[in-house]
Amino acid sequence: MHSETMETSILLGLIFLVVIAVPIGTYNGLVSRRNGVDNAFASLDANLQKRFDLIPNLVATVKGYAAHERETLEAVVQLRGEALRANSPAARLHSDGAIAPMMTQILALGESYPDLKASANFEHLQRALTEIEEQISASRRAFNAAVNDYNTAIESFPFNLFASPFGFARRDFYAAAETARQPSDLAGQF
Repeated sequence: MHSETMETSILLGLIFLVVIAVPIGTYNGLVSRRNGVDNAFASLDANLQKRFDLIPNLVATVKGYAAHERETLEAVVQLRGEALRANSPAARLHSDGAIAPMMTQILALGESYPDLKASANFEHLQRALTEIEEQISASRRAFNAAVNDYNTAIESFPFNLFASPFGFARRDFYAAAETARQPSDLAGQF
């Protein structure tokens, strides 16, 4: 009789683990991965903000030397404004994809304008922007790694059984804008 009671207790314990502990552990694992994606985006967003903060100084410096490049400079300022008004991670990432190639164009102006290239202010801004671009690149990789981990989890057993009912949905990877994927001919643009 005693062994039957013990077997029943063990069975009830196993049922408890399956019914209660597995969903809790699965939910907590999904929350952890979702928070990883949010953290990686916040890091990327902070680096994008650094770039956005540099843009007005860079544009003002370049304007003094390359007034006829007004169209490019105005486009960058407009894109910066759109990025700052973006109200979702997807919109913020889309804006970044449009700004990145324009920043390359502005930095290339230093090659076309020797006086600009010799400017200490432009040289300082160019170094700062290059450093920020490297940080943004690293942040993009970390963001995509976190998204990959999260998406893999919500599609893998047993997480996939709980992901949808708990409201966990796939996240989009950071992808470069189409314009950034095309080869650039900077010499032909200026």
